[in-house]
Amino acid sequence: QVQLVESGGGLARTGDSLRLSCLPSGLSFKSYAMGWFRQAPGKAREFVTAIRRLGDTFYADSVKGRFTISRNNAENSVALQMNSLKPEDTAVYYCAASPRDTWDYNAYSNPASYTYWGQGAQVTVSA
Repeated sequence: QVQLVESGGGLARTGDSLRLSCLPSGLSFKSYAMGWFRQAPGKAREFVTAIRRLGDTFYADSVKGRFTISRNNAENSVALQMNSLKPEDTAVYYCAASPRDTWDYNAYSNPASYTYWGQGAQVTVSA
């Protein structure tokens, strides 16, 4: 059974930093690209960032320069370091795993490319 377990969400103020972690199990981690999406109340789920199997990364413009995705293939983990947080970053953040291996940003930014999803971690940023 595949599980993706997120942790590290919480409350922050504008300008603060938070770090999210995702621990996948039940899948061959090295064979998957990993992504982070977020969903704010009343809004559609949106792409945040993704990392290919060997570390190439993709970022949404809204987080570029503030957020950093990383993965540790030896420990089967992926992390999202979020700096300079803004109130508009408030959302539930989801970790996801995709079997695709491509240079196409549009592939990784599409939720349909992801096979497995975590349960989500709430991030709330106050002004």
